[in-house]
Amino acid sequence: MIDWRELYRYKDLLYFLTIRGIKARYAQSVLGVGWAIIQPLFTTLVFTVVFGNLAGISSDGVPYVIFSFAAMVPWNYFSNTLTESSNSLIQNANMISKVYFPRLVLPLSAALSKLLDFIIGMVVMTGFMVWFRFAPSWSILALPLLILILLLASLGLGMILSAMAVQYRDVKHAVSFVVQLLMYAAPVVYPTSNVPEAWRFAYSLNPMVGVIEGFRAALLGTQPLPWLYIATGGTVALLLFIGGAFYFRRMERVFADVA
Repeated sequence: MIDWRELYRYKDLLYFLTIRGIKARYAQSVLGVGWAIIQPLFTTLVFTVVFGNLAGISSDGVPYVIFSFAAMVPWNYFSNTLTESSNSLIQNANMISKVYFPRLVLPLSAALSKLLDFIIGMVVMTGFMVWFRFAPSWSILALPLLILILLLASLGLGMILSAMAVQYRDVKHAVSFVVQLLMYAAPVVYPTSNVPEAWRFAYSLNPMVGVIEGFRAALLGTQPLPWLYIATGGTVALLLFIGGAFYFRRMERVFADVA
């Protein structure tokens, strides 16, 4: 399992790699952190035109643009974390082979560096809520729990993919494709109410279902908080995190040889 005390001793390295990840993403770019706004915003606008206007997909009674953006904020964090985590060990292969440090620092720093994009996305979401005059209810108090589930799911899968990518180099090529497919297995462009009743429990095993529907319920009041989806997704996210940690630790001793 994870040695938290050892990880704490290397907190300075974790901080350095997190800051490096943020700078590497935005250094020498004209718009800088503006890309954290433009990417989800333009994706949301495309979804609004294609799915909201042309396809006429339901948005639970709220404007489709804010319905979609409320899902894009957690989804972008999840997808970007998986992509960065899967490459984290390969990109730092020289460091792994020469210096000892807890290897978990690498996928963890990838996940932490994406929190800036998440925070910026939440700020933009707040602007949408002000523009469309949405006042959050007491359900917003569930956000910390939803963010925790999001972190557990992202880190759990991130640890698994980063460890697999060391042995199987085609993993990094498959991740971007798989992430795009996974987006349509989560209620990003449609509400969960569109899923047939008989399939909803199996559907809720995807942790992002409870997170996304929970975000919409907490911020927009589209429905009462979906506690069943949240509980199911939270359990799966916790199992992914524990399983990912065990798998990562088991593979850790061969990283230097393979990388």
